[in-house]
Amino acid sequence: MSLTPRDMLLFVAVFGLIIATGFAQSWNVALGILNMGLVSAIMALGVNMQWGYAGLFNIGVMGFVALGGLGAVLVGMPPVGEAWAAGGLRVILALIIGAGTIVAAVLAWTRLSPGRNRTIAMILLLVIGFFVYRGLFDPGVAAIEKVNPAGTGYLGGLGLPILMAWPVGAVLAAGAAWLIGKTALGLRSDYLAIATLGIAEIIIAVLKNEDWLSRGVKNVIGIPRPVPYEIDLQNSESFVSRMTDWGFDPVTASSITVKLSYTGLFIVVLLILLWLSQAALNSPWGRMMRAIRDNEVAAEAMGKDVTARHLQIFILGSAVCGLAGAMMTTLDGQLTPGTYQPLRFTFLVWVMVIVGGSGNNFGAVLGGFLIWYLWIMVEPFGLTLIEFATAGLADGSFLKEHLLDSAAHMRLLTMGLILLLVLRFSPRGLIPER
Repeated sequence: MSLTPRDMLLFVAVFGLIIATGFAQSWNVALGILNMGLVSAIMALGVNMQWGYAGLFNIGVMGFVALGGLGAVLVGMPPVGEAWAAGGLRVILALIIGAGTIVAAVLAWTRLSPGRNRTIAMILLLVIGFFVYRGLFDPGVAAIEKVNPAGTGYLGGLGLPILMAWPVGAVLAAGAAWLIGKTALGLRSDYLAIATLGIAEIIIAVLKNEDWLSRGVKNVIGIPRPVPYEIDLQNSESFVSRMTDWGFDPVTASSITVKLSYTGLFIVVLLILLWLSQAALNSPWGRMMRAIRDNEVAAEAMGKDVTARHLQIFILGSAVCGLAGAMMTTLDGQLTPGTYQPLRFTFLVWVMVIVGGSGNNFGAVLGGFLIWYLWIMVEPFGLTLIEFATAGLADGSFLKEHLLDSAAHMRLLTMGLILLLVLRFSPRGLIPER
């Protein structure tokens, strides 16, 4: 599947808007939009794999994105030695016992004959395992969270290079997708959507409340970077002298240099994923997935294992979302569980896929850039438009003040308007599947 001249013109138009922002406002703003646009495009690719390839309606995107962010913490942050000494081993042992209890209960259910003995064995295993688990877990967590709660109060991570956290975030999301898929993929599409949303909310609730794992709502800050810090560049005599010779302010140049470094890394990841996605889509596997999406009954009659293929694509798409989550947390330099809201990571990504063109990887990428640009720029544009429209009204009038206060809602209005226009005039998206 190649890009037509019309498709390339759409990409040129979107990147032209970002470049125009750099000239009209600042290059820091433009590069910030570009970097998050790259991350958004990767998220949209993940959702497009699930919906565009297989027709799976997943509205728990934010849960997988959050697990990717957790991966950045678990890998990149240094371990907190005092916390590990206080209760780390107890918590790990408790988690192992909890997982072992679940496995033992499953084995008992499958291997024992139905009847009273199986019921008693299940109850004994679960009750005893639960109390042993809580008896180890609660004191361990309390001890960990008492260790400098204002600064740490959690176990920390492995202290490895932060780039290693990106595939780890993808693996965490893929593991969660496997667990969800094994239980929920047999549901009808609307029930699957409800199940994925509920499980995503559970994941976010765990991140918000389990301080020993991710500091909860106190947030994890200072996540290592794969690029230099601005202050290090500003303290570098060679960098300062070079920027001064070129006529640039060293402070502004340092910020732009850091953002450009992130841009380079993100572009490499996006291009690799896009190449792999296109190769998969155009392979016999991709044709099989589209056949299952279009008619599950016919595909199953031809001998295709529909459930297994659905689980496979669900895991792959979730892994891509987890990768994007790890990249975003690295870009932000902090994990803030309270910001993982459905509006930002589910609704917005779905709008990207629908507007760009579901089933088309290039369409998903275009939608990621376009919708993120509008999400950032619509509010200041809307404020300027309202100020112009109300210029003739007296200052302090109720109508003028109300309209100016409503400028923050221009984002939602614009997203709804774009959806209506695209669904009316181009229902298959700006770059439709061919």
